[in-house]
Amino acid sequence: MKNPKEQLEIIKRAAVEIINEEELLEKFKEGRPLRVKCGYDPTAPDLHLGHTVSMHMLRKFQDLGHQVIFLIGDFTGMIGDPSGRNETRPTLTREQMLENSETYKKQIFKILDTDRTEIRFNSEWMDAMSVPDFIKLSAAYSVARMLERDDFHNRYTSGISISVHEFLYPLVQGYDSVALEADIEIGGTDQKFNLLVGRDIQRHFGQKPQAVITCPLLVGTDGVQKMSKSYGNYIGIDEHPNDIYGKVMSISDELMWNYFDLVSNLAPEKIDVLREGVETGATHPMAAKEKLSFEMVERYHGAEAARAAAEHFETQFKKREVPEDIEEYKWDGNGPLIEAIVDSGLASSKSDARRKIKGGAVKIDGEKISDINAGAPENDFILKVGRRIINVSKSG
Repeated sequence: MKNPKEQLEIIKRAAVEIINEEELLEKFKEGRPLRVKCGYDPTAPDLHLGHTVSMHMLRKFQDLGHQVIFLIGDFTGMIGDPSGRNETRPTLTREQMLENSETYKKQIFKILDTDRTEIRFNSEWMDAMSVPDFIKLSAAYSVARMLERDDFHNRYTSGISISVHEFLYPLVQGYDSVALEADIEIGGTDQKFNLLVGRDIQRHFGQKPQAVITCPLLVGTDGVQKMSKSYGNYIGIDEHPNDIYGKVMSISDELMWNYFDLVSNLAPEKIDVLREGVETGATHPMAAKEKLSFEMVERYHGAEAARAAAEHFETQFKKREVPEDIEEYKWDGNGPLIEAIVDSGLASSKSDARRKIKGGAVKIDGEKISDINAGAPENDFILKVGRRIINVSKSG
């Protein structure tokens, strides 16, 4: 096991916030496997890429020698997490929760170490809790404290309904930490209030409060809201390889870097090189996105599935974009894109090529080019300028 300061530095690099660092360092100094908890409500069958951000944090703790508790919230899932919501969530039945949770148990070990993972369900202790005990738990936190939470406060001041059961969610999540005797709890930045409630509930029950670690949120495929099953903007890790590949390819060029930073195993310095290549025009954004798409499929379905998904996407993409009688053009050059446009006869001059790029009339492999200094792809590509489309083959 690494020394306490080294462990802290490893965790800090992947965290948004640690509450608090001194407490976490002291826990590391105890020299025992810490109990690291993270909860996932089975509100839909698939774990998605957004979940994997916190799961990779859990794996870091496992690699440091600690014990992970993958908590399936089959009880809290029936309440519905109000975090970030401007309306009450629809509730699900126990049967739906259990059905979805079965898929979770099959998917998590694509990331986590089986030997250091404890799968628990919070119905274990919540179903056994008596009504008087539940009332005592509710007495551990005030309504005023609940209304300090941004989403509750905003809904209250805006006259938007808040159901009483929504106040119970953070309390139950907090009590989960008591039942599991958690040393550390991990969650997204939107979970900060719930995680801090856990510290208070542990104190209320005479336990040493857990350290809290927040992870960044992965934006969903819509490019607006966090990836979420309830928003329908997610990429499930158990989806068909073709669907994963296609969904990753569908995200915007700007959002692609959020995915590289949060769910790719590519070293940060290699991501920086790739980003610089795209910014300077040396690398086409689509090539970078293909690399990301391939990695996501390969990680959850294997290299063979990733290759097949890449071939499927290319075939389908070309079917959508390319006419059957497409003109072929063999180009020996390796220079800027404007040279390919001029040499192929799709522009009368370099200045004409630049005007077409600025006007949004130029696409490579179906993706619009806006950078007049963009480099041409290294391999064969489909070049569209206005209504004309040619297949540029590289002979050199």
